[in-house]
Amino acid sequence: MIGEMVKVWRARTWMKKNVPFLYSWHAYVGYEMDLFDQFTKPASIQEVALSQNIEMDLLEQWVEVGITIKHLKRVEDEKVTTRNRWKLPTSKKDPHSSGILLKEMMELHIPALLSYPQLLRNQTKQHFNSDVHGSTVAKTSILLERFAFPKVQKAIKKYNVDSILDLGCGEGGYVKRIGERYPEKKMVGIEIHEAVAKAAEQSLQDFENIDIHCGDLHEYEPEQPFDMIMANNLFHYIDPSERLQFFEKASTWLGSEGLFFVLTPMQKSKHGKQFSSAFNSFFMTFQNLYPIPSQKEMETLAGKTHFKVESVEPIVKEGGWYAMTFRKNGSL
Repeated sequence: MIGEMVKVWRARTWMKKNVPFLYSWHAYVGYEMDLFDQFTKPASIQEVALSQNIEMDLLEQWVEVGITIKHLKRVEDEKVTTRNRWKLPTSKKDPHSSGILLKEMMELHIPALLSYPQLLRNQTKQHFNSDVHGSTVAKTSILLERFAFPKVQKAIKKYNVDSILDLGCGEGGYVKRIGERYPEKKMVGIEIHEAVAKAAEQSLQDFENIDIHCGDLHEYEPEQPFDMIMANNLFHYIDPSERLQFFEKASTWLGSEGLFFVLTPMQKSKHGKQFSSAFNSFFMTFQNLYPIPSQKEMETLAGKTHFKVESVEPIVKEGGWYAMTFRKNGSL
């Protein structure tokens, strides 16, 4: 009898622990299908199902869950409306919507983590397909820009930076923000994913001081040194055995006392250990992605390549995201 009670207690405990996932799932569906926007003004389930050409029974159940967890509420004439809108993801039209993170989590992170049993049994790893997921990852980076850009701008001002190389520039968000504020600064962005590079080129077509190159950063050779190099959300694409060479290459691309600005989640960090460990577990399921670095590893690499650590600052504490600024020793 006691054994059965323990089993029931364990089951109830895990059910309670999974309640927060329901909020994430509901918000993800609402974001992906623009349903929160559809219910901004009171509307019936039938009206929304017909206008969006979607399955009404599933929509009705999504609405019922939303009412239960207070993302939605019933109003007069059997209509439904969105509540607490400020807590929920904004529209997909908003490039800074928190729904971008939900999309990456639901479509990429969770499926990868659920593959762990199969990967353990088969003693294998899966392949990260940038053609499928590159655009989603690039949009996630856009959201992080809002937190990181003040640090970038601070470094530009403090060290009088005039030229910048953005490695793995994504859709060009950082260089665009810089270009809007400093139209006289020369910038180059490198992006290996063709569709993402084209999106960057289109977004930056009015900026004469910004050039985008589609190609592998490992094969890039600049015409002249830069004052600052940015490597944002990049280190999980670089094999740990090749990171020292990457630092060395960054050093050769920089002028005397140039800056190396890095944005990355970090292992065993002071903040966000739970998320960063889960993030690292996700990366480890792929044969072509690699563990995120630790602060100790980054400082060791800097020391071996004659960089001085200027600053280490948390950007998103909950996620263990940090901005690190290294300065080249101009006397060497």
